[in-house]
Amino acid sequence: MQSLPVLGWVALGLGALVVGLSKTAMPGANTIAVGLFAAVLPARASTGVLLVLLMVGDLFAVAAYRNNADWQVLRRLAPPVLVGLGTGTAFLAVAGDAAVRRAIGGILLALLVVTVVRRARTGRPDAAEVRTGRWRRRLAPGAYGTLGGFTTMVANAGGPVMSLYFLATRLPVLTFLGTAAWFFFAVNLTKVPFMVALGLVTPASLLLDLVLVPGVVVGALAGRRLAPRIPQALFDRLIIALTVVAAGYLLLG
Repeated sequence: MQSLPVLGWVALGLGALVVGLSKTAMPGANTIAVGLFAAVLPARASTGVLLVLLMVGDLFAVAAYRNNADWQVLRRLAPPVLVGLGTGTAFLAVAGDAAVRRAIGGILLALLVVTVVRRARTGRPDAAEVRTGRWRRRLAPGAYGTLGGFTTMVANAGGPVMSLYFLATRLPVLTFLGTAAWFFFAVNLTKVPFMVALGLVTPASLLLDLVLVPGVVVGALAGRRLAPRIPQALFDRLIIALTVVAAGYLLLG
């Protein structure tokens, strides 16, 4: 902590603030925090520090939407998510810091492309989606769950992946938010022993979390108030631009 420069502390504080906002007002914005933390801290260590902050944000999300979850959807996702978590744990156990940095950057860019493509298709008839109803019901939970488990274990970046799945199941807005809140609370809690075993959650990382938690709290509370006032178009452009910058830095830095 003593070796962090002032700009590093500013980036971490901004990342903590974004974590809180992502849980109550800006779903998917935590990809920005992923990039900021991995840019300032060693990439592997950043995943452990960020995990605890995400769990603090999860508490706010669960408190707000605790009665709106679709438990049938969550039950279908449980087995493949565990497979993804195990695969991600194995990758973290053997990958060096440079590999993790590039993996995080690549994941962020891939998720960004998927998000942009999905948004470009919004409102258009999708005959293929109609024809693949059975795939969504039977195979999609496995595909999305495994990828979501892997990305959240390696980079704490499973939010966009799982958002795509929750959208595909056509959950109503409140049910979407409640299901996502409980999903990430349970998944992040499950990740704790893996992270401890890998040496990524340590007394030192928890001390850093303690310093940054107020930023998460402020972000979460501000998000509850600001959500209705944020222009959607401006929000989308900011998320895309900042994610590109963060991913590019990780891939090329």
